[in-house]
Amino acid sequence: MAKKSKNTLLWNPNKKKVSEANITKFIEFVNGEFGTSVSDYSGLYNWSVTEIEKFWETLWKYSGIIHSKTYDKILDERKMPGAKWFEGAELNFAENLLRYRDDEIALISYREDHPVIRLTYKELYKKVAACAAGLKKLNVVKGDRVVGFVTNIPETVIAMLAATSLGAVWSSCSPDFGIQGLFDRFNQIQPKILFAIESYQYNGKIVDCTEKIEQITAKISSIERVIKITHFDNLSTEGIYEVRGEKYLYFNQLLDFSVTKIYFEQLPFDHPIYIMYSSGTTGLPKCMVHGTGGTLLQHYKEHVFHTNLKRGDVISYFTTCGWMMWNWLISTLQVGASIFLFDGNPGYPDLEILWKQIEAEKINVFGTSPKFLSTCQKADIIPKDKLNLSSLSVLLSTGSPLSDQNFDWVYKNVKKNVQLSSISGGTDIISCFMLGNPILPVYKEEIQCRGLGMKVEALSEDGKQLIDEKGEMVCTEPFPAMPIYFWNDEKGEKYKKAYFCKFKDVWTHGDYIRITKTGGVIVYGRSDATLNPGGVRIGTAEIYRIVETMDEIADSIVVGQKWNNDINVVLFVVLNEGIKLDTELIGKIKASIRNNATARHVPAQIHQVNEIPRTISGKKVEIAVTKIINGELIENKDVLANPASLEQYKKIARQNN
Repeated sequence: MAKKSKNTLLWNPNKKKVSEANITKFIEFVNGEFGTSVSDYSGLYNWSVTEIEKFWETLWKYSGIIHSKTYDKILDERKMPGAKWFEGAELNFAENLLRYRDDEIALISYREDHPVIRLTYKELYKKVAACAAGLKKLNVVKGDRVVGFVTNIPETVIAMLAATSLGAVWSSCSPDFGIQGLFDRFNQIQPKILFAIESYQYNGKIVDCTEKIEQITAKISSIERVIKITHFDNLSTEGIYEVRGEKYLYFNQLLDFSVTKIYFEQLPFDHPIYIMYSSGTTGLPKCMVHGTGGTLLQHYKEHVFHTNLKRGDVISYFTTCGWMMWNWLISTLQVGASIFLFDGNPGYPDLEILWKQIEAEKINVFGTSPKFLSTCQKADIIPKDKLNLSSLSVLLSTGSPLSDQNFDWVYKNVKKNVQLSSISGGTDIISCFMLGNPILPVYKEEIQCRGLGMKVEALSEDGKQLIDEKGEMVCTEPFPAMPIYFWNDEKGEKYKKAYFCKFKDVWTHGDYIRITKTGGVIVYGRSDATLNPGGVRIGTAEIYRIVETMDEIADSIVVGQKWNNDINVVLFVVLNEGIKLDTELIGKIKASIRNNATARHVPAQIHQVNEIPRTISGKKVEIAVTKIINGELIENKDVLANPASLEQYKKIARQNN
């Protein structure tokens, strides 16, 4: 068993912060509505996962969700899968995100080597109206799929809002996807319209996407029109809309500025809004369909209560448009926040660029990943010594668990008075199960709390609830942000297999967690990548936390190799420049793992590699490496950001067989 958290306190909100927090006001609202005596987050959480219907109805009312028809029933039946929420209600996703139409800043767009663009809420509404009118003339109607091969720029936001205002379903991938990866995703959902970026800049270099656009358009017969987005457009030109016979239009040609008002198609609560994709590392990506109302309510809850976001705040998350954090970020428009969109390499022209933008744009909420924080740490970046980060109140991190050293580095080198919120959920729910909380302390290694309305538990192999012990992460009550279905899965078989096979009627997410006595959560990594030496379950994150804090190691990946009816733990490490994997370093690595975890965690083999295989969203691909060292086939390499990296693992596998 892994050693338990030392429960080291790193940050505690003061009384003023607690009293002014959005979630404190919500507690007061709940007490006023129901005559309850909730006094803290623990009480509110317990109420939210016990009185489920009351909680989600209260959230509906409190959020002021814009709707044309109210619901007949909050929840038809407390079951998973198959729960139906807010039946009878009608609303529109884009209308809720465009509820503000004033002169406050909606979008701040930063691109490498280009001037910053700012759009007010009034200007954003105007451009969405023009784009929606253009799409309507291209016969886009309710239920059509509109997809984006796009970067994180205002045109992408405008296109998504325009499409969803008409009742179309939006799906996007970043342009660093390969042709096969794009085809495997978009072809399954048969889109009518493709928005595509002609070229983009990354790390100071222009990347031409013309060939990819032509290939994907030729391969997917359902695409009727391609809306090309130029590398850089200041969005000031009011282009003339002109329908021609060609398949291609430029973005500004699509915009019809003669239309200044948006007709928002009114749709059921669970009308499809987004199609998201699984990683596809074990076959064709699964197409997860998310509903309008569930996404709105869940994101509102996470932004307002757990992130403490307020009107006028500036929020940023470093993400591509192929990762769910983009969708999560754009939903902050319903709060009236200003969104800072970053398009480029976070290390160009240097690793301080994002920290500089926090100062320049007075960003209040900044989102990143443990990988970025570790990279800054190893490059000896100390943001607090060079920059004024007084605006920064919340630092978010997701993609993988934060290490102890990540926590220490932030509080030592970024800011002492910042809420460091590790958040964890997934594309599966387009949101979080566990996340931050402005009225709770931050303890080293822990996610602050489980999300409101999310009855998250840790279960043993035989289905018993565990407290302060590592177990399988499950959610035992339904919630509106569950996928409404998977695409091309009429009988729901793929859906059930993905989440409901291990424990009956319980969502099994595929992570190992421990719920601490303080109510925090520690994530130990994916349970589908679990190591089982001698029958002891080990989460891969338990080893990463130790190994990646070592000065010699830049990156790592750990997998299980089948060996004599057991499992050998095999560790691959990328070393910092000038370091070699010799006997002394191997001994040091093993000793560090043994001393900070257990003898069972110590790898049977340690190998040096040049690169760790990752998905395009930056996640380690443990399953691919596991398959290689066990002599199995990898079905889909095109989902990897660096597929060539697998060759070194094949070579090592051959040498060890």
